[in-house]
Amino acid sequence: MKKLIIVMIGVLFSGVTFAQEEINTTKKDTTKLDEITLVGRRKLSNYRQEKTLSSIDDYLEKSNKITMIKRGNYAWEPSMNNMNSERLNVTIDGMQIFGACTDKMDPITSYVDVSNLQKVSVGSGQSGSENGHTIGGGIDLQLPNSKFHQSGLKTSIDLGYETNGNYKTGGLDLEYSGNRFYINADGIYRKSDNYDAGNSQEVLYSQFHKYNISLQSGYQLNDQHTLEATVIYDKATDVGYPALPMDVSLAEALITAVTHKYENDSTFVQSLESKLYFNTITHIMDDSKRPDVPIQMDMPGWSDTYGFYSKASMNANKHVLSVNLNGFYNRSLAEMTMYPNDPNQSAMFMYTWPDIRTLYSGIYAKDVYAFNDNASISAAMRVGFHQNKIAIETGLESLQIFYPEIGDTKNRVLSSFTANYQFKKHHYDVSFGAGYGERAPSVSEGYGFFLYNSFDNYDYIGNPTLNNEKAFEVNFQANYHDGDFHLGVETSYFYIMDYIIGSIDQTLSPMTIGANGVRIYNALDNASIFDVYVNSSYKLSPAFSVNGTVGYNYGSGSNNKNLPLIKPISYLAEVNYSAKQFNAAIQLEGNGNQSHYSSFYGEDETPSYAVLNLNLGNEMTIQDNKFVLKYGIENILDTTYSTYADWNNIPRQGRNFYMNMSYIIQ
Repeated sequence: MKKLIIVMIGVLFSGVTFAQEEINTTKKDTTKLDEITLVGRRKLSNYRQEKTLSSIDDYLEKSNKITMIKRGNYAWEPSMNNMNSERLNVTIDGMQIFGACTDKMDPITSYVDVSNLQKVSVGSGQSGSENGHTIGGGIDLQLPNSKFHQSGLKTSIDLGYETNGNYKTGGLDLEYSGNRFYINADGIYRKSDNYDAGNSQEVLYSQFHKYNISLQSGYQLNDQHTLEATVIYDKATDVGYPALPMDVSLAEALITAVTHKYENDSTFVQSLESKLYFNTITHIMDDSKRPDVPIQMDMPGWSDTYGFYSKASMNANKHVLSVNLNGFYNRSLAEMTMYPNDPNQSAMFMYTWPDIRTLYSGIYAKDVYAFNDNASISAAMRVGFHQNKIAIETGLESLQIFYPEIGDTKNRVLSSFTANYQFKKHHYDVSFGAGYGERAPSVSEGYGFFLYNSFDNYDYIGNPTLNNEKAFEVNFQANYHDGDFHLGVETSYFYIMDYIIGSIDQTLSPMTIGANGVRIYNALDNASIFDVYVNSSYKLSPAFSVNGTVGYNYGSGSNNKNLPLIKPISYLAEVNYSAKQFNAAIQLEGNGNQSHYSSFYGEDETPSYAVLNLNLGNEMTIQDNKFVLKYGIENILDTTYSTYADWNNIPRQGRNFYMNMSYIIQ
């Protein structure tokens, strides 16, 4: 299979010659994934954004479909459609990358920063399967496009400070753009002490220290062909996790890629983008700074991924076609060493991820057909081959204690399909969609060995015999516009078969001291997840506008138990003022009482809450250069609260004054 991937790479990069076939067509793309445009240093002209120096986590939470699960003040885990990272496909510019932590303390989003990215594409359900198989959806953190602007040298400097946690951040961006060559280098630094919850209650072990450096360069061979190279280095140290029994001494990533791009509107293949990439992650958990631990542990993990993709876009009559052929090879290894308090006893060692090698290759194809200017239909499918292999013999032997019949290799075939109809008129638009998707169990679900989950206080053991998880979905979206008034509704329903979740095993004893017992990953016959959001806005005047959103979510399994981490009723109301050089907004956001919580899976009831925020901004020009100032107050009333997504009910930040300054030298 490795040889097959290598052959594919050669064929794909030679495919640019096929793109020279000339057919006179007109390109019209009638579909578009939801996007969150990052208003960072590259987009400072849009000074509507609350904080120019917010983390990527803050930006992602602005989407209705996405909630960030918090185990601390850093590295939040994205959840979409009430499904966690196992059921999502999160990529960086189409590149597969996998965390190295068995406790999900290093989601993919933690290894980039707003300084690296231009926008985030969010595809709900099977609309997010372009880069890989998914159940809940896809999140693609996209790097900036080629920049041959002939604008010479540009520089921007960013500084930020927040009173809560003594949080400091700074960044520097240098960019040179010529006719055939560009280079961009940027870095960002973040450091926070422990933050305070409401009423000045210090949240211990919530500190972190991080910096991120990236370099992107491109050379235009001719008007159609471009070569680009990207390097991102991200390092976080001294990261506390108040919701967990361990902290992180090191989370380090190196992400590299080389890309060839072809564009020509006069050929059948109008664009072809082919990328080779490599990324490596090192993640080290330790509890050396925690007092009175029953037994000291070191838990390092490593993840290396080699991959490629080639994306082509074509146009024929009323059809817009796109194809993505991709593949990757990943190595995931994690281990645990326990040091007894008695120095005369030997340390205990085991593999928690026994060097799992994952090989994948697949193809995605999409066709968008425009009936006319108002109506279109799209259909997409993905088919792939997925293989897991246990590379360490002792790891295989450990799992064979529970599954004597398993071998070291497990092959799977995965498939997905989605169709969508869109209709637009002057005052309204509607869309209907349906899909089917499959995913393979994650490394933890398939091969994890005594992984402690502090959420329900159980040790977890993987199950390599699990079937593919499968899901049917339907979705609907409608919007009505009339002058300055807008009203929209979006809803989706997922029926998931072989829903993977832990089940209690009464015969096994936990490895973790104080744990309630052991759960083994098994599958419910089915589970259902539903969500609906209603949003509206009204422009009172050229300067004033109001908007609001209300959402409802529900999830249950075939065992008649509520699913965990399902968002309760939520709402957001906002009043905005926007002038040429000044903007202001006051927000009220909150959740209702979490009445449908899942005590069976370790969840307890989360009370309702409401938080009031104020943000302001100024923009001015100083000798053709731009100065942007953002400032405001979060949680004005210093409310003490937790949300359903706060692991073990860790409290959110109390009152926080912040200020961000950006100076862009043209």
